[in-house]
Amino acid sequence: MIELAEDKKRTLQFDTGSLSKEEVEAVLDSLPLDISFVNKEDRVKYFNKAEGRIFVRTKAVIGRKVQQCHPQKSVHIVNKILEAFKCGKKDVAEFWITINNRLIHIRYIAVKDKDGKYLGTMEVTQDITGIKKIEGQKRLLDWKT
Repeated sequence: MIELAEDKKRTLQFDTGSLSKEEVEAVLDSLPLDISFVNKEDRVKYFNKAEGRIFVRTKAVIGRKVQQCHPQKSVHIVNKILEAFKCGKKDVAEFWITINNRLIHIRYIAVKDKDGKYLGTMEVTQDITGIKKIEGQKRLLDWKT
């Protein structure tokens, strides 16, 4: 449960701790992924400002129907995903594509409350080119001081 504390810092109280608005925003923007959230009415409500964002967003998309943010040729797929999430048939849809010699992993995830009620959809996009090259183990820090 998230509750807004009544102090000047506008702290969000979670079940597992608390963060200020500034900390939440910094954490989300520091993730090595692009995140976008579309509410249950299919409207873009949020996106993080990750460094090196793969799919650039501007604030103009906030409030726009998500179908208007995709190429016309893929809107039927977007609608199929959203319909499956809303009726509870599916919770995740995954794709991977190559853009400029980079392997991009795209996940759409149904976001639900504790009772399983659909709240919206989160899109998570990540460049996994470097991750795919990982082999063996790396157990020691190799920073040059």
